[in-house]
Amino acid sequence: MNMINAVVAAALVLSAMPASAADADASAGKQKTAMCAGCHGIEGYKTAFPAVYHVPKLGGQHASYIVKALQAYKSGERSHPTMRAIAAGLTDKDMADLAAYYAADETKTAGK
Repeated sequence: MNMINAVVAAALVLSAMPASAADADASAGKQKTAMCAGCHGIEGYKTAFPAVYHVPKLGGQHASYIVKALQAYKSGERSHPTMRAIAAGLTDKDMADLAAYYAADETKTAGK
């Protein structure tokens, strides 16, 4: 493989990779929390659909856990219908930004 082909191949691989933690922007994540606050921003909130479910606090979770959970909702691996619908509209960059924001401070709730 010549040098030009190697550079093109590397560029294609890098462009197909999801956003990394290094690319994550916590301040951009803060701007994307509106969709989270309706449930995760209410202390002690429980959903009633599809079953009674205690909504977890996001602040202080590890960023990689939040990203993996959102990816699992998006792929259908996790089945909560509201979270699947929300995650379906998120890009890898959105997920990384949200995760960076919530992982930055364990005292945050979804709406703060």
